[in-house]
Amino acid sequence: MQSETQSKESISFEDFKTEVLKDYKLAVTSRECSLLGRREVLTGKAKFGIFGDGKEIPQLAMAKVFKNGDFRSGYYRDQTFMMAIGALNIQQFFAGLYADTSIENEPMSAGRQMGGHFTTHSLNEDGSWRNLMQQKNSSADISPTAGQMPRLLGLAQASKIYRNVEGINSEKFSENGNEIAWGTIGNASTSEGHFWEAINAAGVLQVPMVMNVWDDEYGISVHAKYQTTKENISEILKGFQRDEDNKGYEIIIVNGWDYVALVEAYENASKIARKSHSPVLIHVKELTQPQGHSTSGSHERYKDAERLAWEREHDCNVKFREWVIENNFATAEELDEIDSDIKKQVRDGKKAAWVAYTDPMKIKMKELLPLLDQAAKASENKEAILSFKKEISEIQEPLKKDLLIAARKSLRYLTGTKSDARTQLITWIAKYTNDSQPEYSSNLYSESAENAIYIDEVKPVYADDSKEVDARIILRDNFDKIFENKPETLIFGEDAGEIGDVNQGLEGLQEKYGKLRVADVGIREATILGQGIGMAMRGLRPIAEIQYLDYVLYALQIMSDDLATLQYRTKGKQKAPLIVRTRGHRLEGIWHSGSPMGALVHLLRGMHILVPRNMTKAAGFYNTLLEGDEPALVVECLNGYRLKEKLPTNMGEFRTPIGVVETIKEGKDITLVSYGSTLRLVEQAAKELQESGINAEIIDVQSLLPFDLNKDIVKSVAKTNRLLVIDEDVPGGASAYILQQIIEEQNAYIHLDSKPQTLAAKPHRPAYGTDGDYFSKPSAEDIFEKVYAIMNEANPEKYPGLK
Repeated sequence: MQSETQSKESISFEDFKTEVLKDYKLAVTSRECSLLGRREVLTGKAKFGIFGDGKEIPQLAMAKVFKNGDFRSGYYRDQTFMMAIGALNIQQFFAGLYADTSIENEPMSAGRQMGGHFTTHSLNEDGSWRNLMQQKNSSADISPTAGQMPRLLGLAQASKIYRNVEGINSEKFSENGNEIAWGTIGNASTSEGHFWEAINAAGVLQVPMVMNVWDDEYGISVHAKYQTTKENISEILKGFQRDEDNKGYEIIIVNGWDYVALVEAYENASKIARKSHSPVLIHVKELTQPQGHSTSGSHERYKDAERLAWEREHDCNVKFREWVIENNFATAEELDEIDSDIKKQVRDGKKAAWVAYTDPMKIKMKELLPLLDQAAKASENKEAILSFKKEISEIQEPLKKDLLIAARKSLRYLTGTKSDARTQLITWIAKYTNDSQPEYSSNLYSESAENAIYIDEVKPVYADDSKEVDARIILRDNFDKIFENKPETLIFGEDAGEIGDVNQGLEGLQEKYGKLRVADVGIREATILGQGIGMAMRGLRPIAEIQYLDYVLYALQIMSDDLATLQYRTKGKQKAPLIVRTRGHRLEGIWHSGSPMGALVHLLRGMHILVPRNMTKAAGFYNTLLEGDEPALVVECLNGYRLKEKLPTNMGEFRTPIGVVETIKEGKDITLVSYGSTLRLVEQAAKELQESGINAEIIDVQSLLPFDLNKDIVKSVAKTNRLLVIDEDVPGGASAYILQQIIEEQNAYIHLDSKPQTLAAKPHRPAYGTDGDYFSKPSAEDIFEKVYAIMNEANPEKYPGLK
């Protein structure tokens, strides 16, 4: 490589020297933060530490070509990069280590994630978009290895959409698609399937993605020979190299301690990706990890003396210092002075972060101690309360929980007393809890004004001569209206494009709106989700289609760890309003008819889970979601596409409310609660029950997350005094969740005259064939007999036993 990069040929030596020394100071600052951060963990001030030492110089090179509008999707070694783009300072670094819950002090996650998980703020205080073109952006990190890869693909694809789709208002999000998505990953994590899936998909899609592999030869304690074929990721990716005849990747290999080569490599990568939208892989080799993987252990346990000596010699900061001196940018003495000054800055920043973190607790302690004195005087167990006071007053740096524990335990010794001391302590505990709990629990869902739209229903409108059509037509025509009116919307999935999805709900729409907006993709569910997450984070409104509900399991880790937690782990500073479309329920066979709703309900808190009973309801959900800003999973009924439904005239306008149940049959004897395809069986059973003198009320849940916001089900139970929840999930799955919501959250138990019950599927996947469905999942006969048995127990004379 050239000894000096092209970009430096046009500037003076003094200017170049200034830039070099600035980089040196940043490298030293980051390293000192890592060193002091480890000590803070070992002294007990911080819980855990994972740092970016040994990766400083390549991150400085990447930061030089990272422009406003660009996005990073990386992992927990990238602190130097974040410092270099001005998104992280010393005090914020330590605030993250201490888990400071102030978003002002700790802007990465307000203490919700361990240090080393980085983000920038994409949203204003009201939840609206900031201008992402006026800042350098980092998508919020997650810990699962390679979990950042699917999202990275979508961040890059957004640039392709903005460059090639007309009519989108891109002012805040793109300048002709010139933005790059920069990914970072450790060499060992390239063993994960998400890495390979995303690498392949980016090569197929040809998107501006620059993938950086930080290679220090280890994955925690496991050497590369156990991780990667040939111990070399770029070697085995040679088949992805682009050439004159084939599109693919540009693959760049560079040593992580060579400052000049790194700067040149990143300038080259930036030009290729930004101009041609070709993906680039940069394999940064010969890096080190001076403090080992994390504070959980020492790398001396698994590296021999020869390797440790090599690492000391090839430490990127050591090599950079040598190069600075050799090229007369500074003397050793001048660098020593810089080092000393930076050490002081880091210590001062650490102290400032600790003071900012602990002072609020000390103030609260001063409030509490006099209250405990008063409580002790008012209690017959004075000594016990004073012991709690003494215990916390001796804690030099109290945690929030320390104060609350002392107050709550003291309150026990005031039981039965009537005193001002008790009242004041109760008031203090309530206020302290109300102030503190949101710091750990807020923003699971969007708190923006756009959310209000979810409970506003707009009913379908029908003409006098509205036709009965195959239900898929309603979906198709509604999607047509959505794409016509909202150029920022797009849909993609397996078979979604040319054939218009396997059930023809997108028939003809690719021809009308183009292959970028209605797109076929490969068989790769995790990165289908990733495409959607990344594009949604950049202002687009994607609909990611997973062909069948069972296949959602391939993408479940990304949905659970990334999409569902995004608003929460950024305390409302980032969002990805992705709609995931799928279909399921009641097909015949193990792999295409599962209903893992219980798993989804528990793993996807932070998303909406919507279970419409027909396609008109489903279309209404899509219309509603596109007016809001929450991510959601919509499960269409797989056996409903050819059933007849009346064709509305207000396509794209009617809205199904989210979190609102619907009573689809009035009754007085028992409340039957269900959703999706099973409702048709419930309706059939209800007709047969009517013939036996049992008048059942049927409620369609419609929305599992959120669930019955208006608490309408308890009103029904108050009328019927009996409850049966019917579901095709396994026993204890979604039916248990629904029952808990009704009995515990809505207090329906006070109205019950019979034991509340559930009717679920058998505890196995459904067997193949019509008989397999009948003997695996609740049938109309099962529902009839279950309801009849409940009524028989209540009134055996009126309802004699069946068996």
